[in-house]
Amino acid sequence: MKVLVTGNAGFIGFHTAMALLERGDEVVGFDCVNHYYDPAIKEKRLDLLQRKAREKGADYTFIRGDLSDRALVEACFETHCFDRVINLAAQAGVRYSLENPQAYVDSNIVGFTNILEGCRHGGVGHLTYASTSSVYGAHTHMPFSEHESVDHPVQFYAATKKANELMAHSYSHLFRLPTTGLRFFTVYGPWGRPDMALFLFTRNILAGEPIDVFNYGKHTRDFTYVDDIVEGVIRASDTPARPNPDWDPARPDPATSSAPYRIYNIGNNSPVKLTEYIEAVEEALGRKAIRNLLPPQPGDVPDTFADISDLVRELGFKPSTSVRDGVARFVAWYLDYYGEAPTPARETARVEGRA
Repeated sequence: MKVLVTGNAGFIGFHTAMALLERGDEVVGFDCVNHYYDPAIKEKRLDLLQRKAREKGADYTFIRGDLSDRALVEACFETHCFDRVINLAAQAGVRYSLENPQAYVDSNIVGFTNILEGCRHGGVGHLTYASTSSVYGAHTHMPFSEHESVDHPVQFYAATKKANELMAHSYSHLFRLPTTGLRFFTVYGPWGRPDMALFLFTRNILAGEPIDVFNYGKHTRDFTYVDDIVEGVIRASDTPARPNPDWDPARPDPATSSAPYRIYNIGNNSPVKLTEYIEAVEEALGRKAIRNLLPPQPGDVPDTFADISDLVRELGFKPSTSVRDGVARFVAWYLDYYGEAPTPARETARVEGRA
């Protein structure tokens, strides 16, 4: 198939594009390679995608540009006829949305509108897009189910991703465009974002610097290894959303519709305390962390826990990588990539809301 992967210089987009090239799909990547975090690692990911395409003899094209550029997105869809679109481009981060909400409007709202329009006019067979577990917001009933209401986001980032789900539904309803939204739960692994907790914990522990541990390490996260996320993304993309014949407008199910629309959680279904996550890093490095215990940050939630029964039943997949195995793989990659520990950046480690 010919697949557009937006955000393919990013963490999840890179791994997804690699997996598609590995299985022989034709891939068009689209990314603006912004400076939200060090673009050097993004450029290295792009180099590896080019190398993979050469090794596999695969057809791979990269478009460097911003999804908010309507003319460029229109030109992309006019030039290429896509069987599938996987939209993983977004302005990420919970805390940053407190500082620069306009960036989230440009990328997550305007950019996503342009993708929807491209899919509509380009006759795309299925749009799969990244949502986030952050949409559960003030919701506390565990585990989080796609079939329950998520109308109380506690950060602007989450609000824009909830908006994506609503926008997708309108296009599914009006234009019968099959759309599937995937709520990711705290993704980690090799080639991860340098602004995220695992990256910064590893760097600071190696350098003998303290790590900031918010909420005194008490909160839990459904940490999900990137390979499990990618498996879920591709399975979802290969399974176009269909109308739910039993959907009842008198008792509407938020995860399905009379339109070809679907929402799935992708999480490890096994919450882990932040202190245990840090212990896994310590074990992989063979060093102890110096812990700077701090209160919760604005926009943080205490716990996340994914109900993945729909993912298992309908897509035949259940994430299975344990935190200790996943963290060990990340640390092995980190040590290989850097060779030795770089000087730690003076920035806050993030265990982002529910993303």
